Amino acid sequence: MGADIILKIAGIGLLTAIVCVILKRSDRDDIATFATLAGLILVIVLVIDMVGGLFDTIKNILSLS
Repeated sequence: MGADIILKIAGIGLLTAIVCVILKRSDRDDIATFATLAGLILVIVLVIDMVGGLFDTIKNILSLS
């Protein structure tokens, strides 16, 4: 699970960077900002899902369920 999530985050970052460069060169700075924000939100959702899974694992290990 570790390598695939890192690749997903890197892919989202790379795609967001390419889109932002293209939009900034075409004088669409406001849309580039929204694209960056969308990429950040996607990564945050992935990380929150991982943290939720971590808490479930800890709860199961400690038999708190």
